[in-house]
Order: sequence, then C-alpha cells, then structure tokens
Amino acid sequence: MRSGHVRESANVGTRDLPYCIKSRKYLRNNWARQAIMEGRVSVCFFFVFALSLLVSLPSQISAEESAETKDVFVLTLDHSNFHDTINKHDFIVVEFYAPWCGHCKKLAPEYEKAASILSKQDPPIVLAKVDANEEKNKELASEYDVSGYPTIKILRNGGKNVQEYKGPREADGIVEYLKKQSGPASTEIKSADEATAFIGENKVVIIGVFPKFSGEDFDNFTALAEKLRSDYDFGHTLNAKHLPRGESSVAGPVVRLFKPFDELFVDSKDFHVEGLEKFVEESSTPVVTIFNNDPTNHPFVVKFFNSPNAKAMMFINFTDEGAESLKSKYREAAELYRQQGVSFLVGDVGSSQGAFQYFGLKEEQVPLIIIQHNDGKKFFKPNLEADDIPTWLKAYKEGTIAPFVKSEPIPETNDEPVKVVVGESLQEIVFNSGKNVLLEFYAPWCGHCKQLAPILDEVAISYQSDADVIIAKLDATANDIPSDTFDVQGYPTVYFRSASGKLSQYDGGRTKEDIIEFIEKNRDKPAQQEQAKDKPTQQEQPKDEQENGKDEL
Repeated sequence: MRSGHVRESANVGTRDLPYCIKSRKYLRNNWARQAIMEGRVSVCFFFVFALSLLVSLPSQISAEESAETKDVFVLTLDHSNFHDTINKHDFIVVEFYAPWCGHCKKLAPEYEKAASILSKQDPPIVLAKVDANEEKNKELASEYDVSGYPTIKILRNGGKNVQEYKGPREADGIVEYLKKQSGPASTEIKSADEATAFIGENKVVIIGVFPKFSGEDFDNFTALAEKLRSDYDFGHTLNAKHLPRGESSVAGPVVRLFKPFDELFVDSKDFHVEGLEKFVEESSTPVVTIFNNDPTNHPFVVKFFNSPNAKAMMFINFTDEGAESLKSKYREAAELYRQQGVSFLVGDVGSSQGAFQYFGLKEEQVPLIIIQHNDGKKFFKPNLEADDIPTWLKAYKEGTIAPFVKSEPIPETNDEPVKVVVGESLQEIVFNSGKNVLLEFYAPWCGHCKQLAPILDEVAISYQSDADVIIAKLDATANDIPSDTFDVQGYPTVYFRSASGKLSQYDGGRTKEDIIEFIEKNRDKPAQQEQAKDKPTQQEQPKDEQENGKDEL
C-alpha cells in the first residue's frame, strides 16, 4: 500500500544469524532453507523509508568523532564520509544495519566487542557500520547490494574488492574469522602436523602442491584463493608428503580438495581460474547432502539451497529398519541425475519439522520425496518404497508427474463476509467465478494483517448485497501461490482481479473508504461482465506483463 504503510515478511538468514529481509528475490531463494534449518519461520519487519520519519534515531557520529569517543570502537559512517574512509583502508569491515532490526540489535554488542579486540591488532582491523535504513544512505545500500539486515561486507584495497562476510556472529568468532580473512588468502603448509591441523575433519579445504611458489599456475591458484576465501580455506605446499590423503609422490602442480564426504579428496591439474573455480564448486558439493542435528552438516545444507538446481529432498526416519535401503537407492538416483540440473538432500524426520511446516507435509507421509523448482513449483511422492525411487524420479525427469499444490482443506462452509480461499479453490473463486475479486494474502502471525482484518470485514459487509464483488483472503503460509501471477513480497499483499480478468496490486490506503473507492474504480460493471463471460477463461498473464507496478505495502 502507499508509502507510510508497512508489510511484514518471513525472516530468512544464513549461517548463525538470520536477516531482516527487504528483498523478495532473496526471500524467494532462501525461505525454504531457513525454515528447514531452523525448524521455524520467525518474523521480521521491513519498514519503508517514511517510517524513519516517525522514529527518533540517534544522531550520526562521524568516523573521526567515533574514533575519539570513549569505549566506542565501531566507526559510524554515512554517505558523507563513507568513500573517503574506505579509500584509506586496505582492509575494513562494514555492517549495513537498520535501527529497528532485532538481529542488528543482537549483533551490536558482539560487533563492538570484536571491534575493541581487533583495534589492538598490529595492524588494527577496523569495523564500521552504516544505517542503511536512513534515506541519505540508501544509495550506499543499493551500491553494495544490501537486501537484508544485518549485511556485513569485507572491503579490501580501498573498496576495490568487496566480499560477503560469512563468519560467526559472536565476538570471539568474529575476531578469529577476520584475523584469518585479513591475512594471506592461502596458508603455506610446511609439515604433516600443520597439514593435519589445517585440514581438520569436517570442512572443505583446498591445497595446491607446487614445485615452487611462483609462475602462472601458482598465480592462478592464489587468485582463486582470494576470490573464494570467504567460502573455503586454501593452503599451498612444496611437498605432497605433508598431506594426509592422496598420492604423496606427486611433485605438482596439482590442486587437491579435501572434504568430509564421498571420496574424501579429489585432484585437479586444470589451472585456468575458471576451470579451478568449477572444480572447487562441483567437488565441494556432496552427491547427497545430509540434514540432521549435526551442525557440521549445515554448511553443506546452505550450499544445497544456494544451488541454482532443482532441489530433491527425501525425508525419512534415519533409525527405521529400511532407512539404509532407501538411502542407497536414493544415492544411486542422485549419481544418475546430479549432472542433469537436480541437487539431492536426505533429511531425518526428527530434524525436519521446519520443512514439514513449510511444505505442508505430514509425518504419516514418510518416507517421502519432494522436489522444488526455483519458480516455486513442487513435485511430491509420499509413502514411497526404496524401489519406487528410480521409477518416480525417471517419471519426474520425463515430465509425467503433475505438480504438487500445497493447500488447506476447502472450507465446508464459507459464509463469512470475507471468503476463505485456499490453494485448491484459488482457480475457482478468483479466476473462474466471473466476479470482481479483492484478495488479501496474509500470514496468521502478521500484526499488520490483524489490523487490516476488521477493515476488510467492513468492506465485505458493504458489498454483501452486490453479487458481483467478492472480498476474500488466503493464508499464504499454508497455501501455494502461483508466483508467475502474484508477487507476494510480504504481508499483507492485496490484489484485485476484475470480472474481465484485469489484475492489479492494491497500493492505496488502509481504510474502508480507500478500498471501496479502488474497487469501484477498477471493477467491471454488469454490462462489461456479460461481455467477459463470452470470453474463454484463462490463467492471468505473468506478473511482469501486468500494467500496474508492485509497491511495498
């Protein structure tokens, strides 16, 4: 709705701390991941810029003033001093935050404590912050692709090199991560003990073996290490005998990737940067990602959900008698299809309540497979046997499996002023009824939806004697929404479909009078509806072809 109103969006995050989201693109790509990994969907708010006019914010402190303030080590930057400050540093860390963001408030004391510790390093490591919600700083937020809060960036070489911060969110972890990030991108390995300690047991590590630390191959390796240093640990050595696994007589150059799954290590001799990067990304992905309560698996779950592939997820009880047979058949299928645009995950039911909530699944449907495409389309096979897996996946790849639609049951009675729409009745009530329909997408936990509810009731009562107008609502957390038609970035989102099929998003005020005025302006009159009935009914055009823009509510 118009500026000054707000919408709530489901909270999404990565690593240890979720983000307050302001970008639906990020939300659409990551909501399932967070729901599965956290076992819940929590709430955060994205307030539009007008709200900042209503909140008293602390006055800005310049970078110079901040350094002189007692016990304050985090520099406060804004549009006036940001680039000048960044240009002075070979390495600086910047947090983009919003004053209202609960996760930012949780991070603040840890970030300040880390800044205090790192200020004593030689050379010091500088931590800074920018209020990205303030209007004058929004160009900075856009420049650095800030889509949620807090977003932390590592800026090197006067800001010429920008990387995402992917470390912990508590002070000691921040310190250790940034000390490593501020050093060389690749660490020299000089002994077997150093190699064993560096490689560890639960992470992906890339080590280059070279006859000498110079030349094009070594330069390309270090360039890749610099590019991917926030995702992986890189090392280099003159002696393959130091390494715990793999051929020890190789003199190099060779790149050896160590991993805690599948074949445990793999070598490559392709030293083109693009080839090296492809090797690392492909080799660091498990054939089948494991999701259970073991936190060492979670980085690979994050990688699974960040993949552009379709995502096949099998949920079983890991302790059941037939679990190993299911896993074996599933892995065979993964080996067959993983190069055909599908990534595979197997999850333990006991750890996957978030997934069941998100997808609308029931434990009595286990063992089950669900496949989700990036456009939101899903395919579902409940109560499967091990021998069903290859047959069903083959049918899926051949396109003979119908998509699965998450839906609440169709209400037995639907006689309240505001009609209830579910996934299975969306087509009938909204697209095929021949009526003018105002449809609210809401979430049960959304405070703004609760405020809007009595207003929509009043609107619906006003139209009770008008059979050509329907006021309706759909719980967007319990029912699938066709994403090629409706762009639901947060809650509440309200759309209007005229009887003739014209679709527009409502962006007006939240009063009974405003909504009725909008309906009357956009509805089809009875004569127009008669003409519309003569036209064949079809699904609405994709949202990017609709006439009206999509403003934040």
